Amino acid sequence: MTATPAITSADAAALAALEAERTMSPFAIRGMTVAYDQKPAVFSVDATLSSGRMTAIVGPNGAGKSTLLKAALGIVTPLSGHVTVFGRPVSEMRDRIAYVPQRASVDWDFPVRVIDVVSMGLYRDVGLLGRMTGLHRRRAATCLERVGMADFANRQIGQLSGGQQQRVFLARALAQDADLYLLDEPFAGVDAATEKAIIGVLKSLRDEGKTVVAVHHDLSTVPSYFDDVLILNVRKIAEGPVAEAFTEVALSEAYGGQLSAQRIDPVANAG
Repeated sequence: MTATPAITSADAAALAALEAERTMSPFAIRGMTVAYDQKPAVFSVDATLSSGRMTAIVGPNGAGKSTLLKAALGIVTPLSGHVTVFGRPVSEMRDRIAYVPQRASVDWDFPVRVIDVVSMGLYRDVGLLGRMTGLHRRRAATCLERVGMADFANRQIGQLSGGQQQRVFLARALAQDADLYLLDEPFAGVDAATEKAIIGVLKSLRDEGKTVVAVHHDLSTVPSYFDDVLILNVRKIAEGPVAEAFTEVALSEAYGGQLSAQRIDPVANAG
């Protein structure tokens, strides 16, 4: 019978350091596996994100980026894995999390005003049957102003352009006054002005000490928009500061033939 190797003091110290990092992390994922029709969409992903930073989740189509966020929040059921937010289970920390889903997943024909959508972000303060006070209304209006949509407060949400709708959903997330912001493709299908406005708000959140995590597709903007990156293709390829993890090797492994060498080189070497 083979003896189990003894854990050295150095090993114990390393394990303790990893556990401390996980406990302090605003968003830590361990062993996350999700499958659709018995085919893995996410396989055994570990990630420990840093507080007060902006992280991009990137990878090719079908890499499991959106699925990872949805599984972490319990929107889809994983086969295995667990997630902690500031060291506690997600179920205990939902009041510190704001989630912005993909715009395509929302029913924009629902008859509701812009200001009402933003006010939904206040439900933890107001309650399902509570009444909005003047303070709540001013808070919702301030969030709309922050995303440049104050003049559209009484417009029906379905009458807005795609970029305007995305700004409104970001305003709803701002109304939650969370510590962790999770966004699923916030720049998809928006115009350049909206993208500039959104990234400005997200960076201001980061500067306030909030943590921002976004599924992102445009590799050319990763170095200028984000501090850290998590590269996926079903499994984790790389994770860390953009300057260290966003490399030609990692991108080639994740994207393979889907990404030309001409496109990889300037992106991987940026910053």
